[in-house]
Amino acid sequence: MSDSAAIPLHAWVIMGVALFAVSSAGAVFEMIEDVSGLSKAAWRLQATSLVLFPGFLLQYKKAEGSLKLRWKESMHLLAFSGFCLALHFGTWLMSLDRTTLTHSLLFVTAHPLVIIIGLWLLRKPATKLQSIGALVGFVGAAVVVGGGATESGVSLYGDFLAFMGAVTIVGYLAIGRMVRGWMPLFLYAFPVTLISAIVLTLWAIIVEDLTFNLDDISGAFGWLSVTWIIYVGYLALGPGLLGHTGINAVLRWIPPLTISMILIMEPVIGSIIGWVVGVDSIPQLWTIIGGSLMISGLALVTFGSETQEAPQPSD
Repeated sequence: MSDSAAIPLHAWVIMGVALFAVSSAGAVFEMIEDVSGLSKAAWRLQATSLVLFPGFLLQYKKAEGSLKLRWKESMHLLAFSGFCLALHFGTWLMSLDRTTLTHSLLFVTAHPLVIIIGLWLLRKPATKLQSIGALVGFVGAAVVVGGGATESGVSLYGDFLAFMGAVTIVGYLAIGRMVRGWMPLFLYAFPVTLISAIVLTLWAIIVEDLTFNLDDISGAFGWLSVTWIIYVGYLALGPGLLGHTGINAVLRWIPPLTISMILIMEPVIGSIIGWVVGVDSIPQLWTIIGGSLMISGLALVTFGSETQEAPQPSD
């Protein structure tokens, strides 16, 4: 569909809710204080798995035998996708412990630039607009990193971890593009999310000494405590369900390229939410200038893309 006038109002409402949901994740994660990044990532994926499970059961029950067989034969792809998703969330949440929310959001949403790097390394053609956008984006990233040297709460390592979150999400997006054309939403989303939750929980146990004590709010299932269940519940229902499901739903009316362009605003909206709720401060001038260049570069890369496929949101 290319005629925006034909897009119903409720589609834009759903898209707006989905954009706000995915953009708010970073600020809500920051509100979960005194809990390490990997633990928060594990909690988020555990809760999201529970939310997705009923939809999975319904779709699996209704699926024909041939679809179930094809789904089982694709389990290795879903496992790889879940592993990539775990690396994405793990590195992104660790970055939030080490840099500002604005810096983290700018770098973790830079995966279109990662894809262009891959095209260059593989000597595959990129459009002129994609190449120009990538160069603008990289200049912006350099300005953000250089200006951040004097900004409170910013670290080069934190920015690097956030960018690793952008690198690792590419595998998740690639598998999604391979299988979502025939695989129902929850048959894809639930196993991928569950595998990611398991990987993150084991990762947190090893690195952060996470325990299985249900009475400990920092334990493996600590999000079930009164202290954190509202925050993690929102992350599961908001970014985890309304965000992902909403974006998939509006593909029926809104062109994928339009959705991709809208999602580029996630760092801006997420940063504003962070400032409003008091978990982040207004960035300095160089971050604003560099961030604007990065977002402009991402827009050019996305607009110049020949894939015409909308990316899945990172949180």
